[in-house]
Amino acid sequence: MPVPRETFLSNVWREGIFKDKVLFCTGGAGTICSMQVRAFVALGGNACITGRNAEKTEKGAADIASVRPGAKVIGIVADVRDMKAMDAAAERCATELGSIDFAIAGAAGNFLAPMSQLSSNAFKTVMEIDTLGSFHTAKAVLPYLAQSVQKHKNSGKAEPTGTGGRIIFISASFHFRGQPLQAHVMAAKAAVDQISSSVAMEYGPHGITSNVITPGPIAGTEGLERLSKSDERSVKETKAKIPVGRWGEVKEIADATVFLFSEAGSYVNGHVLVVDGGQWKTTGADMGSTWKYPDFFLSGATVEGVKGGKKSKL
Repeated sequence: MPVPRETFLSNVWREGIFKDKVLFCTGGAGTICSMQVRAFVALGGNACITGRNAEKTEKGAADIASVRPGAKVIGIVADVRDMKAMDAAAERCATELGSIDFAIAGAAGNFLAPMSQLSSNAFKTVMEIDTLGSFHTAKAVLPYLAQSVQKHKNSGKAEPTGTGGRIIFISASFHFRGQPLQAHVMAAKAAVDQISSSVAMEYGPHGITSNVITPGPIAGTEGLERLSKSDERSVKETKAKIPVGRWGEVKEIADATVFLFSEAGSYVNGHVLVVDGGQWKTTGADMGSTWKYPDFFLSGATVEGVKGGKKSKL
């Protein structure tokens, strides 16, 4: 069933602004990244999405392509932890669709676990998917982004061929203030932010921009389902800690993506764009009645009641 346009894109964007441009997105079949890609394709672009699960990736590509008649979306099976695989995926994308003008490093993994129950293998896995995967994505696509920005200049003026040469990394806000049960993700995402900073500084002279989008709790997504309790009381308490008082919508992440890729975002480089309703400003070590701080850590109890709980086998 087609996804209603108002679900993934606001009506403020001009039609066709990404006409004939190509987006390369890792983790592109995920609940957030798929909507970012869908918005791009709806506005005239074509795309390649990557993932480890062949069925999910190929099905996701076909579903995204249905958003616009004539759209081309290719699903490529590739593991972001494998540099050769990412190089091959980028080469295939550029060969089959003609270029890579934009990229999103979106592949990620997460679960809840205190350090006392976090194995080194579990920690390493998240670091490899999020951090090494983001690095590999950047390394694979940057040569193509450099070619794109030569054709689509970042001049600050209205270029007749539009924009190109942009990369976005997907991050999280846990490391801004510290977050219990997320040592692995804080380490990984802090590194992702700095990879983006390095790209911004080192490739900015070529005209390429590199930015981070940091989503907050987004309704209907895998992340929210895995990391939050769903009973009415817990949901009410969690929303109360978000200044705007609600979950975010996937279209709000997609809109941020369109902004950074569009002419309006041409002078934004090296920025971390937090889209979370102000949540990170009001959260920290206090986990309320769910896992009360610091009692939970002193008790040695395990994380229970959520799908993303993790207990070390060591």
